[in-house]
Amino acid sequence: MVENVPLRSEHIDGYTIEGWSRAAVQTYWRIAELKLNFDLGGQPWDFIGTPICFVTHTHLDHIAALPLYVSRRRMMKMDPPVIYLPDSAIDPAWKMLKAFVQLDRGGMPCHLEPIRDGDEIEIGREWLVTALRTRHTIDSVGYLVEQRRQKLKEEFRELSGPEIRDLKLAGTEITTETRVPIFAYTGDTAPAGLDDNPEMYEAKILITEMTFVAPMHRREKIHKHGHMHLDDISDRRDRFQNEVILASHFSTRCSDDQVKRWVAKRIPDALDGRLRLWL
Repeated sequence: MVENVPLRSEHIDGYTIEGWSRAAVQTYWRIAELKLNFDLGGQPWDFIGTPICFVTHTHLDHIAALPLYVSRRRMMKMDPPVIYLPDSAIDPAWKMLKAFVQLDRGGMPCHLEPIRDGDEIEIGREWLVTALRTRHTIDSVGYLVEQRRQKLKEEFRELSGPEIRDLKLAGTEITTETRVPIFAYTGDTAPAGLDDNPEMYEAKILITEMTFVAPMHRREKIHKHGHMHLDDISDRRDRFQNEVILASHFSTRCSDDQVKRWVAKRIPDALDGRLRLWL
């Protein structure tokens, strides 16, 4: 595998989370087992094999690698990828790709699909991805990935196996669908992007931003520009029901050591060990 951009990988409860994120530099994530990419600020070579990508917004550090992703799949004779973007970004994205067709003299085969707050995308029979509006300086959405499970209806739970089989053969609907939130990804957002979407607090794994961590950074200005501060995470500690919280997208104004030091000082227990810094 060609490792041409920073990449970190972690196995969490049977899922492989891969990616890297730094504010104003590049952001990209993948859930390997589900074959889903999130954001296109960079393009690890191995990510080209993943056929679906959900983009949160179109700032360059989240979308600059869109032409690379599309053209590399074409060169490797893979099917055109499906890329979900906020609705307002579709036309400008097509214009950008057409410009690269002229520059590169190669095709840009892909499916750009508009996505809006509340839209649900089925990924096979078992998974569902829902777009949730976030709060940034341009149109943006976060994503909730839920596992769909079938549960036997309450009224049939006392029946024997043969009785349940007979009901099913007779065409009776014996199960009801439940949804289990497994992943949530905020992208870039002010705190309202979390607060307006309580489902994100319930996902097993939450990937969110913590762009600013220094005590001297003013939160009102940070929120105005669609980002979060370390204190925003600390203030919401009782709301996080997540088993793991991956904090990322740190400002380049701070070194990794500074980030670790300020977070340890503000949240010494790392939210009962659930908070992990993606550095």
